[in-house]
Formats: sequence, structure tokens, C-alpha cells
Amino acid sequence: MLSVEAIETRYGASQVLFGVSIQVLAGEVVALLGRNGMGKTTTVRSILRLTPPSAGAVRFDGRDLRGLPSYQVARLGIGLVPEGRQIFPTLTVEENLMATARYDMDGRRPWWRARIHDLFPTLKERAGQMGGTLSGGEQQMLAIGRALMTNPRLLILDEATEGLAPLVRAEIWKCLARLKEAGMAILIIDKNIAELSTLADRHFILEKGRVVWEGNSHALATNQDVSQRYLGV
Repeated sequence: MLSVEAIETRYGASQVLFGVSIQVLAGEVVALLGRNGMGKTTTVRSILRLTPPSAGAVRFDGRDLRGLPSYQVARLGIGLVPEGRQIFPTLTVEENLMATARYDMDGRRPWWRARIHDLFPTLKERAGQMGGTLSGGEQQMLAIGRALMTNPRLLILDEATEGLAPLVRAEIWKCLARLKEAGMAILIIDKNIAELSTLADRHFILEKGRVVWEGNSHALATNQDVSQRYLGV
């Protein structure tokens, strides 16, 4: 579904990504791992053309995304839950959800308010509350719900559970497991290796803007040298 092919990305004269290649198959959950500052968020920004790569290619369902503005990339079926949530603070929960509602490419609307409320009952309870007054965990639920309301075929989450209380993190992981069961393709960035090992089918580790390791959850769990070298603090 998603093919990132040897991309190089810069911020001005500073190069951040050096030939990064990753893939996400339909219905697959892929984790993008690495310490802070290693290029994970830049990879996401490159995929969505928020920071277009200077070399390499990104293809979604076989379509080359070069030259497309980011809003057209999103319309192809990529939903983003950004780092920091970035919900609309002066809109209600309901308005945040409705602001991004759209049909999918086949004219269907599988993700609508009732299904979001089933996934996150708290959002139904907070429907009339301003987004800026929600707790961090509730804002993250809203950010995921807002992305799903675009009816994506690929959901990207940047720091899915960062800074959340343990009970809220557990609810987010349960939600992502349900999305996987429903066949949603997911690319996820998070630091919780234990939960990712249960959820993700494959993992890519970035170090200084390069992919230094890739493999499945079993390979990651049994390779302590890789975890200590690239993921340890």
C-alpha cells in the first residue's frame, strides 16, 4: 500500500534522511522506531509531503506522490494523528470530528460519528465540550477519531501514546488493536516497545536518518543487542 523508496529529506541545508526505505502492506501494522531526533517525524512529513523529499520516491497504492500538495495526498486515503495532537481548541468535540468528515474513495462512509463514539465512548460524553478543555488523553482520542473521520486506508500515528496516563495508554492500544482487526493499515511511531511487539507485524529502526534494522516482532524481541544499541536510553 505504501512504498517509501530511498528518500532523502532536508530542512534547508541540513540533511535529515539518508536513503530511507520502508513499506506498509494492506492491513499491516508497521512500527517506526528510534531514539528522539533520528528522523521518524521527518519520515512522516516526507510521506505526506509536508516536507517533500529532495530525492527518492513515495508511492501510495502504486501512485507516485511527487508533485502533489499535502492535501491531495491526504485525499488519496492517508490519515494523520500528528505529534502533539493539534486538535482545534476552540471547536467542540463534535465540531472537531465533523470538520474532517468525508466519504472514502468508493463513496462509502464506514467511519462516522456513531462508530467513533463506539470506539471512544468518552467522545460522545464530551460532544459539546471545547477541544482545548479536554485532558491530554481525551485530546488524543479526539485526534484519532478526527483522522478516522477522513475515512483513510492508511492511518499514521506520530507518538501515539506519549505523555498519557497508563489507563489512557491502555485504551489507545486497545483501540489500535480493534483497528487492526478491522483491516486498517497502520504506520505507528511510539516508544512502548512491549505494546508495539504485540500490535505490529514489522518494525523499522532509524538511526541518524537511516534504516539500520528491520524485522518482525519475534526478531526484535530476541535481538537484545539491537534494542540496546538503537532503542536504549
